[in-house]
Amino acid sequence: MPKKLNSKQFNSSGKTGKSAEKQSQSVSKLKIAKSTRKSEALSATIKGEKLQKVLARAGQGARREIETMIEAGRISVNGKVATLGDRIDVNNSIVVRIDGHIVNLSPSQKDICRVLMYYKPEGEVCTRHDPQGRATVFDRLPKLTGSRWIAVGRLDINTSGLLLFTTDGELANRLMHPSMEVEREYSVRVFGQVDDAMLNRLKKGVQLEDGLANFKTIKAVGGMGINQWFDVVLTEGRNREVRRLWESQGIQVSRLIRIRYGNIRLMKSLPRGGWEEMNLENVNYLRELVGLPAETQSKLDLTKQRRPKTGQIRKAVKRYQELTKRYKKQ
Repeated sequence: MPKKLNSKQFNSSGKTGKSAEKQSQSVSKLKIAKSTRKSEALSATIKGEKLQKVLARAGQGARREIETMIEAGRISVNGKVATLGDRIDVNNSIVVRIDGHIVNLSPSQKDICRVLMYYKPEGEVCTRHDPQGRATVFDRLPKLTGSRWIAVGRLDINTSGLLLFTTDGELANRLMHPSMEVEREYSVRVFGQVDDAMLNRLKKGVQLEDGLANFKTIKAVGGMGINQWFDVVLTEGRNREVRRLWESQGIQVSRLIRIRYGNIRLMKSLPRGGWEEMNLENVNYLRELVGLPAETQSKLDLTKQRRPKTGQIRKAVKRYQELTKRYKKQ
């Protein structure tokens, strides 16, 4: 027969059941409260713009460059070291510092977007400060007040040719972004036996260590024997991509020159190490290419038909080279 419970045992058991139910409800409420607080915290963090975007617009560098600075702990917001993912609302109470120096965020949106075409020579590195003391692509550029030049992508030390610089971080970021598929054209001299099957593979796609890559077009432009020149087009700017594509086929690249970015071609009259500021029409072509509004102002005199002063540029480049040689001897 089943064992009967006395009234004392029953009441005790009933109280225990109610207590457990109340405890369960309390735990549920606590979980809901924690979840609500997390949601509120998440909602708070997504307000404003990403810190790297604000600083890029302020002319402090391209987003990738600024992200590197954030990771290195060089940027602070209201005295607190910034981290990747931080967002800010630009207002008078926000104080952003880079390497301890306050960044002026408000007037930056009114700055005129400027773009330089630079003929990078071999031997220069695409960094602002080189720990080995090598020449950098920034050394010869005109000095700016209140903003700075931002390189649109990179060329490795052994590559020469067209390199664009701008004062607009958002323009630089968009021009570099793979989703925009902005064409880059290179003239490349290769050493080795090249046949049609190889060219077809390079156009169809080759698996590199960082993913599938290919040339959009390949055009033979001359050469003798196993030294041949080709013009190739890419729509992204991965590190040493042109060289790695040819090397994947056992072909050595002996010379590499970038000759076009979008529809902007390297001027034949521009000497290595020389720069030329682009006119409003070309600046707005680049802005339209990546979905940015047109600029209405330019630092150039629009009333005059401006021609590059090639002689002056060559003299300036020669003078710079002489000064550099003297400096290295000291």
